[in-house]
Amino acid sequence: MKRSLGTAGLVGAAGLAGCFGDGGSGSGEAPGADGEMIMTTSTQDTSAYTMSTVIANVVSQNNDEVNVQAQPSEGTNANIGRLSQDQSDIVYIQNWTASKLANEEEPFGNLDFTPVQTFHLYDLAWFLCSANDDWTSIEDIGSGDRVSPTPSGSGTAEMLEYALGFATDEYERISIGYGSQGSAMSEGRLDAGAGTFINLSVEPSWVQQMKSTVDLRLLQFPSDVVSELEEDPSIIMSEVDTTQFEGYGYAPDTLNTPALAYNFVTRDDFDYDTLYSFLETLWANRDGLGEENALLGRMEEGEFWMENGYTTLPFHPAAADFYKEQGIWNDEYEIAEQ
Repeated sequence: MKRSLGTAGLVGAAGLAGCFGDGGSGSGEAPGADGEMIMTTSTQDTSAYTMSTVIANVVSQNNDEVNVQAQPSEGTNANIGRLSQDQSDIVYIQNWTASKLANEEEPFGNLDFTPVQTFHLYDLAWFLCSANDDWTSIEDIGSGDRVSPTPSGSGTAEMLEYALGFATDEYERISIGYGSQGSAMSEGRLDAGAGTFINLSVEPSWVQQMKSTVDLRLLQFPSDVVSELEEDPSIIMSEVDTTQFEGYGYAPDTLNTPALAYNFVTRDDFDYDTLYSFLETLWANRDGLGEENALLGRMEEGEFWMENGYTTLPFHPAAADFYKEQGIWNDEYEIAEQ
């Protein structure tokens, strides 16, 4: 990695003070006080959603007072909207969205609460790919080519569109779901789509599906563009060793591509006891997470829960207290008031 995933952002957590008002659901009772939690990540055909269903089931089956329901959503930006509308209680975002939240950038300029961190889920290296013959570079994308840099509503889309703009802006932006990209490419409806490597080393099932549907080619950013992106404070560039993977029509040995760190956040006014009990139950049962879903295996390592936290958003007090008791708290991070 060129930069630490945990330090991406434009302002510090201290800069959040007073940004979003006092929050609160207006009901006189803290959100989550009834022990009911809705967890959202991304669309139903993603690894993130599958992982969230395992987490929700583990907590619900081992805690008589907390019930967690995993639901799909359009992505990270949509998740903040769901928090704002009391349609979700704990959602994942990534560092790109966290920086926009901290800077009150649209569409997050009028939130009445502060998003606060709870735990780390994974890191994703995002790339663009194509089934078009002889394509090897982002520069091969030209005027009129149809590109889906993840579905609209995803915070990842904004980051990829921004990075893509360093190389080309003459494409037609379309929106196709992750699991539909392979068929869209084979039918000639999509020239370049999005893919990801989980923790820079694992292919999600929908990427494998694309690879089995078409002769998939990984598109490299030109070296001069890579240099520009590495200097940009809002982008984290990663280096992925693609020799660990098989079956691509084209892949450079080292793929230089943007990466994002995904962490779960909740509202600053979310009930302390419910969140503490949620974390306590998940922690107590972490040793079996990898058996339920291999991608959750890293969560069996206690330190992983705080890996790549954002310096742009504070932690919920319940999460901070829990991690202090486990001996893994990092004083680099801020703690929200409640």
